[in-house]
Amino acid sequence: MLIKDRIRGYLPVVVDIETAGFNEKKDAVLEICAVIIGINDSGDFFQKEVIHHHITPFEGANIEEDAIKFNGIDINNPFRMAISELDAIRNINQRIKSEIKEEECTRAILVGHNASFDLNFILAAAKRTKIKLPFHQFSTIDTVSLSSIYYGETVLAKAIKKAKIEWDDAQAHSALYDAKKTAELFCLMFNNFDYQG
Repeated sequence: MLIKDRIRGYLPVVVDIETAGFNEKKDAVLEICAVIIGINDSGDFFQKEVIHHHITPFEGANIEEDAIKFNGIDINNPFRMAISELDAIRNINQRIKSEIKEEECTRAILVGHNASFDLNFILAAAKRTKIKLPFHQFSTIDTVSLSSIYYGETVLAKAIKKAKIEWDDAQAHSALYDAKKTAELFCLMFNNFDYQG
């Protein structure tokens, strides 16, 4: 099976974004991770490629103190090695488009835990940077819904633990960690489903 045959021609890409608030038009994107999903010869999903960037706030961006306290990001820490929003979105765009072409998919579909939040922020960043991302503009695959069916949980950490996936609270709320764990959960749920094709 090819990945294009599994979800209506879409390439699943798990995205997690850490922000400086809840308003995608005004609040800064501070960190983004995209995990491109592949499929093996047995038809099982796996994490094929991880793209991760720390991002400098765009000019005029709002920074909510409560959001910074929650995610623990020190915006001024030079060891973040942050890049511009433009460079981050451009890099993610190029990698996903390349994978879509290689896998003969029609477009990407965003997978996320509370996926509409991440989709709204990445589309707002794309609009600011004038980059047209290959994601479906409104359809997503939300692991909140999937994990509520599989495990009776909607909170990522609780669903992960019920799925018997290792979880470290100290690393949570990092886009890299949360995206990889969401991808692991997504792959597990899809791979355990008895797909008839």
